[in-house]
Amino acid sequence: MEEFLWVEKYRPTKVESCVLPKQLKETLFEFVKAGELPNITFSGGPGVGKTTAAKAILDEIGSSYMMINGSEESGIDVLRTKIRNFASTVSLYGGRKYLILDEADYLNPQSTQPALRGFIEEFSSNCGFILTCNYQNRIIPALISRCPTYDFSIPKEEKQELAGDFFKRALKILKDEDIDFEPKAVAALVNKHFPDWRRVINELQRYAVSGKIDSGILVNITNDNLNELMGYMKQKEFTNVRKWVVNNLDNDPVRLFRSLYDNLYDAVDGSTIPHIVVILGEYQYKSAFVADQEINTLACLTEIMARAKFK
Repeated sequence: MEEFLWVEKYRPTKVESCVLPKQLKETLFEFVKAGELPNITFSGGPGVGKTTAAKAILDEIGSSYMMINGSEESGIDVLRTKIRNFASTVSLYGGRKYLILDEADYLNPQSTQPALRGFIEEFSSNCGFILTCNYQNRIIPALISRCPTYDFSIPKEEKQELAGDFFKRALKILKDEDIDFEPKAVAALVNKHFPDWRRVINELQRYAVSGKIDSGILVNITNDNLNELMGYMKQKEFTNVRKWVVNNLDNDPVRLFRSLYDNLYDAVDGSTIPHIVVILGEYQYKSAFVADQEINTLACLTEIMARAKFK
């Protein structure tokens, strides 16, 4: 299954192949050269290469590792079973083994994160811990102090160069997959989702099903995104709705609320539309001054999920 997914098939296995800011990449090279990693946190937006970089380093230094996704396995029981069983045993390859805790900011800050701190201290001689997160402020200070943060955000002066590098990477993938394409359509996808490289590759694969990527896909991007969201809301899939919000935070909230309003009549039973319009109006007003647009948008969608009757 993984080889079917382009994001896995073309995932870099060496730091040199990762599309990353220059200074950060040099730091990662130093870890490879040293042959080991300290306990560490990789922080940055979705799809920027945090997990890929962690795996690439560990592959290069020849260390065994296990990965746990914090957004899917966030309970305290995960620590008591999977993490303990892995961290307490000796690596078959010798040396230190590593646990990659992907999306660690989804772990409960009142229970799971404090418990994780204890495991890091208990197994530090045998197992290293690599945390990845979209939002560092959602990781408790006690964990950050034990796993110093490396920021994956892209400096303004490097954005154009890195976008160009990934554009070339995208073209090579399409050529390897024997997909016809128009460069301007690929460039539009890269620019739309920059710097979420994972999203770009997933979108390329999705649109490549027809065997061709051309300017016709550009019209459908927004509608496809909204249809995906409506599907999650209809099924009451809160975790996927939250991920959708994170992946689409680059959009203007006002435009997002307007798009939801325009699509209501096709997705929601008419009897609940008045309630939904009031909800959208309230949260659109709040978006002008709230400190956290993600929380405001997610609160709006959660309320709509609770009240709407979907077709």
